[in-house]
Amino acid sequence: MGRPTVLLLLLAILTPGAAFHVPPAMKALSSLRWSASSTFRRTVAKNYSVHYIQQKVDHFGFSADKTFKQRYLIADAYWKKNGGSVLFYTGNEGDITWFCNNTGFMWDVADQLKAMLVFAEHRYYGESLPFGNKSFRDSRHLNFLTSEQALADFAVLIKHLKKTIPGAKNQPVIAIGGSYGGMLAAWFRMKYPHIVVGALAASAPIWHFGNLVPCGVFMETVTKDFKRGGPNCSETIRSSWDAINRFSRTGAGLRWLSEALDLCTALTNAQDVQRLKAWLSETWINLAMVDYPYECDFLQPLPAWPIKVVCQYLKNPSVSDAQLLQNIFQALNVYYNYSGQASCLNISETTTSNLGTQGWSYQACTEMIMPFCTNGIDDMFEPHAWNLREFSDDCFKQWSVRPRPAWIITMYGGKNISSHTNIIFSNGELDPWSGGGVTKDITDTLVAITIPDGAHHLDLRARNAFDPTTVLLARSLEVKHMKQWIRNFYASLRKKH
Repeated sequence: MGRPTVLLLLLAILTPGAAFHVPPAMKALSSLRWSASSTFRRTVAKNYSVHYIQQKVDHFGFSADKTFKQRYLIADAYWKKNGGSVLFYTGNEGDITWFCNNTGFMWDVADQLKAMLVFAEHRYYGESLPFGNKSFRDSRHLNFLTSEQALADFAVLIKHLKKTIPGAKNQPVIAIGGSYGGMLAAWFRMKYPHIVVGALAASAPIWHFGNLVPCGVFMETVTKDFKRGGPNCSETIRSSWDAINRFSRTGAGLRWLSEALDLCTALTNAQDVQRLKAWLSETWINLAMVDYPYECDFLQPLPAWPIKVVCQYLKNPSVSDAQLLQNIFQALNVYYNYSGQASCLNISETTTSNLGTQGWSYQACTEMIMPFCTNGIDDMFEPHAWNLREFSDDCFKQWSVRPRPAWIITMYGGKNISSHTNIIFSNGELDPWSGGGVTKDITDTLVAITIPDGAHHLDLRARNAFDPTTVLLARSLEVKHMKQWIRNFYASLRKKH
């Protein structure tokens, strides 16, 4: 979603008429889907083994038997064959080792749940490429990149693990994921309730489709985060767009902008300016997603509470255009040059993460149609309406496919999901994706956990001394539900015998 992240539709939305391009964000949905330090990543990286399984390229057709190698990782240091469990990460739009090394929550709770950890790579990402280096050649090769095929991969993999790992056959499996991976975890429990006993869907915007939520809710949450970050912060960003427009009217203004923002490539025309604005917008969005209470390097190396740091430079929207944009540059440096190693700012890049932008670009043009819009009043961005026709035309130019915006709702039920059970939907109130998530209990077993001080899937990150109390409580509730699912599974198993 990591964009899933993942505002991967952003440039298409903010650049009307431009060739469709999906910049690396999030989400991802991604997103998400995390460790608090590089030290943690080095520690856990030694404790998993890498495996592969032959998966059918097409689980739902019978005319072809082509297969590919799906990668998955296993960590079983705390797993117990008696009374244990399996925590299964539903991989999203990126290299599975990145998600494995960044989902500290699973590692932290493995001991008390006696759990084997499994991280399954999503088809078309990382090493799990159905057609090798031809996988992204055209829409014919990409035709099997769908959430349904990915869920089928997960189901087949779990059956394989239960058959081949001694002691795993009669153990409960819990799906866990963040961002797009969280959506997959929820949908996995809905579609394969006989395979997993429950799911933790963190920061999973399963309702950000069609008209289920207002198209402006995402950007409004971003704006609220910057309002919270400091006085006049969001107002300063709102004023910056007109300042950029005024400088962009002349060649001399474009040169000044390029130098003032220390851009790696000079701005020369109107299309460059649109790309600059999209890059700036995505920067503010990413800051809202990763507004964590401690230093981390999820998308970029950042300080604790990075929006508060950024907003120190954005206190006065009434200064001259030149001063305002110089202040914007100082704010950008917090995101792009906190390490002090950047020699210039590259408007083609917003993240150092391992998200798979090609695959998500295709998914964003087929199933994952998430409407976004801005009005410049309730948010701090320039007004842009959601235009499905324009978006569809851009997708066709890029991939020769057209989106099916209603399909996800048809496939997974939209808001009509009360017949399902055992899903935890967790959302941080600082996370822009929370507007498309489940934030209120639906039933006793479809429960919502909200984290007032939480950004994008903060609960899936590793324990940290600076964690707010609200995320500690959220994690304890999540574990409480999981333990109950595990107890219920074993109680049911005893009855059968």
